[in-house]
Order: sequence, then structure tokens, then C-alpha cells
Amino acid sequence: MATSSLQLRPINAFSTPHIPNRWNHLSDSALMPRAASPSVSRSKIRHIFKGGIRMQVVEEEYEVKQMRDMAAARKRWEALVRDGKVNVLSPREAGYAVKLSSKALLDVRPSYERKKAWVKGSTWIPIFDTDDQVNVGTLSRKITGFMMGGWWSGIPILSYNKEFISKVAEKFSKDTDLIVACQKGMRSLAACELLYNAGYENIFWVQGGLEAAEEEDLEREGPQPFRFAGIGGLSEFLGWTDQQRAAAANEGLGYRLVFSARLLGLIFAVDALFLGAQQVGRYLQDFRSH
Repeated sequence: MATSSLQLRPINAFSTPHIPNRWNHLSDSALMPRAASPSVSRSKIRHIFKGGIRMQVVEEEYEVKQMRDMAAARKRWEALVRDGKVNVLSPREAGYAVKLSSKALLDVRPSYERKKAWVKGSTWIPIFDTDDQVNVGTLSRKITGFMMGGWWSGIPILSYNKEFISKVAEKFSKDTDLIVACQKGMRSLAACELLYNAGYENIFWVQGGLEAAEEEDLEREGPQPFRFAGIGGLSEFLGWTDQQRAAAANEGLGYRLVFSARLLGLIFAVDALFLGAQQVGRYLQDFRSH
């Protein structure tokens, strides 16, 4: 593909980029290059009663399977890049391709990231999106995800979009020069594998994702900068993410004071709830004694 003032280069064995190890930002379903990836975790949970205390133990077997799947996926993806089946662009190069040659940019991020910031004119078809199903399996996953850090990161439980390839096929022919992007670069690489297996010939992966883009690299729409689209939860509220720390270094004291005030407010709220609970306990105790 030739672009004015831009060389979109295929990647060979001598220029294979380092693929970042950010598996924690990628659902395990992304590691399986098939549409039948399960949306419900197969991890078994045992309830053990010992000394009157119920203990919940998650089977290690599922964690081991995840690690194996991750390692296998990484090998497949590195091979796609190394063999030139998937080409690599920096966010700036992707911006040039979109602006100067009107190339199609496919945004495969979930909705909670997309609604914060998106590239003007991009097409949004998520490879994973928020799992809104309500059943025993998904409820268990959501509770486990929340307890294991979802409350802090704000990242919801995601499920594979089984219509991903069919939706892409509705928009783009298989000979389209297709630039694929996500927030950090991992889910988009999984999407590139699916697209290649489906017969797409000219696939370009945005390395590092939109989070690595400078504001001038791509024409942004939405309420937040690209680098803030992937954060959430209590860590975002308190300003304790890497992205917000970097912004604080540039914005100065006023920016830090906002988050310091939020932290103090949270401490006061927790104290008030604790004191209120104590007071209610005293009232209940007095009521029972009478």
C-alpha cells in the first residue's frame, strides 16, 4: 500500500516489533482464534466449610489453562507480524494514512472505552464488549472480577462478539486496506488474526493502541484524551493511574489538588458511614434491651 508521504511497510523477521506483555487487559477469549470462544468462565468454584467458615477456592486448573492459551496466542501473533501477514503502524503513521489517504480505521474497543474517545470517521465494531447477560455463570464472573480488582480498575467483564467478522464483512471487502486499533494494542492484534483467517489481505495493526497516540497524531472526538479512555473505577476517581500521574506532571498543582480533595472526601465519607453504623448498632442494642 502506498500512501502520500508515508511508507506503510510490511514487517519481516528482521524488524519484528516487541509485542507488549499486557495480558491482563485482554479477555481469555481473545486468545482463541475461533468464533465459538466461550463467554462464560469454565473455572470451577468449590465451597469448603471448615471450622464454621466458608472458604471459596478457585481452581488453579483454569489459571494454568489461561497461561497456556496466552503463550500459544503470543506465538501465533508474533508469527503473523514476523511473516508480514499483518503490517505494523505507529499511531502517528496510522493518523497519516487516515488523513492523507482516507484509509479505513477499524476500532475494535469495547463500548466503555469507545464512548470516551474515538478517531473521527472510524468504524466501530468491538471484538469484545461488556457482558450484559444475567445468569449464574456471568454473575459469578462479574462478582469474581469485581472482587479481584474490578472495583479499582473499573474494567467490566467482557464477552466475545460472535458477530465480529460478519459485521466487518458488511462494511469492508476483503481487499480493503484495513487499519485495526484498540486501546493498548492487544485486542486489536487478536482481531487482526481473526480477520486474516477470514481472508482479509491488507491488515495494518496500530502498535501500542490509541493510548500511545499523541493528540496531534489522530483526529479525536469525544470528551476525553485517548490515553484516558481505558481507565476507570476508584483508581481513576482518585487520580492514581499512570496516565493521570503523567498528566499531573504537566498540569501542575491545581490538577493534583482536585484528586487530593477527592481522597479527603472519600476518607470523610467512609468515616461517616462507620460512625453511622456504630450509632445504628447502639440504637438496635438499646431497643432490644427494652
